[in-house]
Formats: sequence, structure tokens, C-alpha cells
Amino acid sequence: METRTLGTSEIEISRVVLGCGSFGGIGSAPAFFGQGSTREEAFSLLDAAWELGITTLDTADAYGGGRSEAFIGAWLASRAPAVRERVVVTTKTFNPMTAGADSGLAGARVRRQARSSLERLGLEHIPLYMVHDYDPSTPQEETLAALDELVRAGLVGAIGASNFPASRLAETLALSHAAGHAAYAWVQNEFSLLERRDREAMLGLCRAHGLGYTPFSPLAGGWLTGKYRRGEPPPPGSRMTKRPEGGARFRTDAVFDGLERFAAYARDRDATMAALALAWLLHVPEVTAVVIGPSRVEQLDPVREALALTLADGERDELESLFALEEEG
Repeated sequence: METRTLGTSEIEISRVVLGCGSFGGIGSAPAFFGQGSTREEAFSLLDAAWELGITTLDTADAYGGGRSEAFIGAWLASRAPAVRERVVVTTKTFNPMTAGADSGLAGARVRRQARSSLERLGLEHIPLYMVHDYDPSTPQEETLAALDELVRAGLVGAIGASNFPASRLAETLALSHAAGHAAYAWVQNEFSLLERRDREAMLGLCRAHGLGYTPFSPLAGGWLTGKYRRGEPPPPGSRMTKRPEGGARFRTDAVFDGLERFAAYARDRDATMAALALAWLLHVPEVTAVVIGPSRVEQLDPVREALALTLADGERDELESLFALEEEG
């Protein structure tokens, strides 16, 4: 699998990143801690991703209440040195580790959480470390100083921001440069054929500053796979039955119209909807890598298919035109 340098860092990551939010839970929601993929299922996913050429893993301290990091750490410890040396781990902090625990990006908390992530991952150095959201209750200068300290101490390789709007990211970059602190090298936001609000402002900012961009939810929580249909209840066990709030905004006639056009386009292309959605993202110039979040090994099949797809000139625009979306300027 192709690799690319991540933004202003010197770190090479695989073009597809394995999101590990299902390990031991469902994302950062305390109500689902202990659910999701078991340790054995996580190991199977990690093995299959490695065989596919995925060398970059994405997790967070709060995923599964720490279980995701612990599963990854145990898998790394059980693998040969050649595997451990090539794997690049990204982890993040912001959300509470347990119901009622502290959260946010206060300097002392960032330092503490980074060290606890190192312990669970069994690492002496986190290659890529992110803030998982914007914290309005903490001055950005305080957070940036703590992150800079971690970088200078060699505990963290490069830093990034997730779930940031372009305006906040621009402010943060200016503060980092003014203070001489390590600056965010890349951004991880939601982006897909159904969610393109980063199109203008954020991707323009990434181009201007040489930042990487690693979108998550490339299949819009499963909506771009064709599993959700007009007038039908969500399939049992799907994300819309467990955490429907994230995809509720897609339940509109305009989206269903677009999905039906997309399904027809995929049939004409002799491709699955999921693979075509991933291929579209991989052909967006600003996208460094795509974060996928499978919960089963077979859900890696569309990745194999997408990597083999080449979109002709203008086809990317044709795919976008299937969905009438209001994008941010």
C-alpha cells in the first residue's frame, strides 16, 4: 500500500488508516464501554489490516474506556519486532475515560493522559498525538504549551487536531508560531460524499499551511454503503440502531435521492457503493489518508476494491454532483 508523509511532520503513514474506535466499546461513549469488538476480534482485525498493508492505527484514550489502547498494546507486544517498528500509532485525548471523569484539554490533563496512553499502548513514544476536540474552557495557549512539552520530551512525535473548525485551527496555528511551539501538523475531521463542509475553508487552510488531512467516517456511518433505505427501518445491529444521533441528519428525501443515484452509478461502474465512496476520498488531492472503522474483518473488502479503482478525469466531480449538499465556504 502507498504511504505518504503526514503534513508538516516527517512521519510516513499508510493511505488507509485503521480506526480502532470499536475495540472494547463504541467510540468514546461510556454507555458502550465493554461492548464492541472483543480483544480476540480486535486482534483479528489488526492482523487482517496488517496483511492488507495498513501500517497506521488510530485510537483514543477514551475509546472503550482505555480498552482500545490496551488491545493495541497487547497486539503490538505479541508481534515480531519488524511489525512493531513499522506500525505508526495515533492516539487522542479530550473525552472522559469513565462516566463522570474529567475531560478537556487543560495542560495538566494533557500531560497526564499522554503518559497513561503510553502505558496502555506499551510504547515509550507516541508517533502521532491529537486533541480530540476543541475545548472552549481552556486557553489554547495552555494546551499548546503542554503539547510542546510532550514533543520536546520525546514522548510525542507530531501533534494534530480533530473536530476543529477552520477558524479555530487558523487561530491555533498563529498562536503556536508566535510562541515558538510545536504546531498542529494535520487535521482529522469528518469528510465524505455526504459531509463536505470542510471543502473550502478547511482544505484551503491545509493547502496554505502544508497540513495533512485524514478524514474519518468516510462512509458516513454506513449511509454510503446502501444499508439504509427510504421507508425502511435500519438493519438490526447497525449504527443507526445503536447511536442514531450521528446519522439522523441524513434521513432526508434529498439524501435518499442522492443515495439512489449513487447506487445506480456504482452498478454502472461495476463497483460497490462503499468502495466507490472510499475511492472518491482517496482521489481528493488534500487527503493524506482515509480513516476507516470496521468492526468485522470482511468490512475490509471495500478497501481492497477501492485501492484498485482509478477514477477518470471529471469522475470525482460527477460523484459529488449526485448529492445536493450545502457546503461551508
